[in-house]
Amino acid sequence: MAPPAADRPALSVLVFRLWEPSRERAELAFRLALICALTALATVYYDTPEPALTVYLVFFLNRPDRATSVILNIALVVLVTILLLLVLVLAIRVVDAPAWRVATMALVSMGFLYLASASKLRPVAPILAMVAAYALDLLGFVPLGELATRGLLYAWLFVSIPAAISLVVNLLIAPAPRRLAERALAANLRAASERLVQPASAPDAEFVRRRDTGAQAPLGWLRLAKIEHGTSVETLARLEAAARATPILLYLVDELAQEPSVPAAWRAEAAARLCEMAQAFDQRGYPEDIAPPPALTANPGGERLMRAFERTLTHFTDLTTAPPAEPGKAGFFLPDAVSNPQHLRYALKTTGAAMVCYFLYVLLDWPGIHTCLITCYIVALGTAAETTEKLSLRILGCLAGAAVGTASLVWIVPTIASGWAFVALVFAGALVGGWIAAGSPRIAYGGLQFAFAFFLCVIQGAGPAFDLTIARDRVIGIIIGNAVTYLVFTRLWPVSIVDRVEQGLASMLTQFNRVARSPIDQKRTAAATLQTAVSALGDDLDLARYEPRPLRPPPQWETARRTAAQALSRLTAPIVLDDDPAFWTSVGDRLGRLSDAPGAASVDRPSAPPGLGNLLQVRALTQIQSLEEALDPGA
Repeated sequence: MAPPAADRPALSVLVFRLWEPSRERAELAFRLALICALTALATVYYDTPEPALTVYLVFFLNRPDRATSVILNIALVVLVTILLLLVLVLAIRVVDAPAWRVATMALVSMGFLYLASASKLRPVAPILAMVAAYALDLLGFVPLGELATRGLLYAWLFVSIPAAISLVVNLLIAPAPRRLAERALAANLRAASERLVQPASAPDAEFVRRRDTGAQAPLGWLRLAKIEHGTSVETLARLEAAARATPILLYLVDELAQEPSVPAAWRAEAAARLCEMAQAFDQRGYPEDIAPPPALTANPGGERLMRAFERTLTHFTDLTTAPPAEPGKAGFFLPDAVSNPQHLRYALKTTGAAMVCYFLYVLLDWPGIHTCLITCYIVALGTAAETTEKLSLRILGCLAGAAVGTASLVWIVPTIASGWAFVALVFAGALVGGWIAAGSPRIAYGGLQFAFAFFLCVIQGAGPAFDLTIARDRVIGIIIGNAVTYLVFTRLWPVSIVDRVEQGLASMLTQFNRVARSPIDQKRTAAATLQTAVSALGDDLDLARYEPRPLRPPPQWETARRTAAQALSRLTAPIVLDDDPAFWTSVGDRLGRLSDAPGAASVDRPSAPPGLGNLLQVRALTQIQSLEEALDPGA
C-alpha cells in the first residue's frame, strides 16, 4: 500500500523508485522491444496497412510472465477472427448506408465495452471494440467485394502478426511464472536477512514495501504456474506454503530487529539461514529441513519472538497447514453485471467519446487525426479520479514520444539506408517506452503513450518515411482523444472513487474481524490476503486526491480514511503474530461493531493482559482505538 501522508519518503526517493531498475523490468522491456522490432519488420515485408498500430498492439499482448502472455496472444487471435466474421456480415448490410454503418459502429462498440467492464473479457474487450469500430469506419471508404474482403483480411493481420510473433518470442525467452515466484521469494528473504542484522532502527522503505506486499506477487505467479502444468503438484504446494509464510517471517524479522534483548550473534546466525533459503530458491528449488539458529538467552519478549522465528523457519514449506479456502469459481460475468448501472455507463461514455472524435475528423475532412478515435479506446478508465490521474501521464508521454519521434524523423530517418536500420530505430523507441511501461503503475501509462506517439511518428508505412505532416496530425489526434475522453468521463456520469473506498474499507473490517477470531495457523495463512486488501485501499485513497472538484471528498474524510487504512496496516502484524484467542475474540467484537456487525455494539472493550504478548496486544489496542476515532468519533 502507498505509505500514509506522514510516512511518505522524500521526492528523490519516489523518483528513484519510479525509475528503479530490476531484472524483471529489464526482461519485459527487452522482450517488448524485440517483439515490436520483429513486428515492424513483418509489416515492412508484407506492406500491411496501419503498421504503427500493429506494432503498438504488442504492448497489450505481453505481460511479465510466459503463461499470461501466451493466453492473451491465443485468445485475442481467436476472438478477432470471430469478430471480423461478424463485421463482414454486418458490413454487407450497412456499408452502403452511412447512418446505419455509424449506428452499427456505436452498437458493436458499446457491446464490447460493456463486456470490458462487466465480464472476464476485460483485458481484450477494448481492443476488440477498437478493431470493430475502426474496421467498419474503413469499410465505408471502399466498395464491397474484393477490396472489402481484402481490407478485413488486413484487419485480421493487424492483430495476428503481433500476436503470432509474441507467441513465439514468449515461448522461447519469457520467464515461467514459477521462476518469477522463486525470484520474488528469494528477494524477500534477502531483504529480511538485511533487516535482521541492522541495529534497532526504523526499517527502510524497500523493506516496508516487501513486508506489506511481499506475498502478493509470488502467490499470483504460482496461480499462473498451475495453469502451465509444468511443475509437480507437491512442488507448487510447497512454494505456495513458502509464499504464505513470507509475511509472517517479515513481520517477525521487523519485531526482532527492534527488540534490543535479542543477541547479535543469534541475529547473524538467523540472517545466514535466510540467505541459505534464498539460495535454494535461486537454484530453482525450495528449502527443506531448515535448521533454526541455536537458542540464546534473552528477556521473555525476545525469547518468544525467537521461538516464533524458529517455528516459522521449520515449517516454512510445510504442507500441514491448509491455505485459506479459495472462493468458488466466478462465472463469465461479474456478480453485478446486470444490477450495476456503471457497466453500461462506462460503455456509453467510451463509445460517446469515440463517436465525437469520429464525427470531428469526418466533418473536418481531416483523416490524419483519426488517431483520436483509437485513443478513446486505449485510455478509457473506470473512475473520474483514475481518468484525471492518468491524463497528465498520457499528455506528458504523448509529448515526449512525439518529440523523440519528430527528432528521429528529422535527424535519423533521412540517413537510414536499409530496413534493418529502421527496425533498430523501432527497437530503441520501444525499449524506452517498454522500460517506462514495465515500471511502477504511477508511470506505466506514460510509457504506453510514449510508445504510441513514437510509433505513429516514425512508422508511416512500408519502410522509412519522414513526412512531418503525418506525425503532426497523428499527435494532434492523440491529444484530442485524450481531451475528449477526459471531458466525457469527468462530466457525464462521473464515477467517484469514494464509493470504492467505502466498500473496500467495510470489506476490510469484515475480513479483519473474521481473521482475528481464527486459530493462529489460519490467521497466518490469511496474512497475504490482509496485505492485498490494505494495499488496494491505500491505492484507492491515493487516487481520491485526483477527483474533480465537484466530486472531491472533504479533507476530513480523506484524513479519517487514511488514518483508518494506516491503523489496519499496523494491525496486521499483531493479528498474525499473537496467539491469545480470548484477546483476539474481543478485538474481533470491536471490529464487528465498526462494520455494523449485529449485536457487537455492546461488547466490552478488552484490556491487554500482562506478559510478553502485551507488547503486540497494546499495539493492537492502540490501532483499534485509532480506527474507532477515525470512523466513529462518538466511540
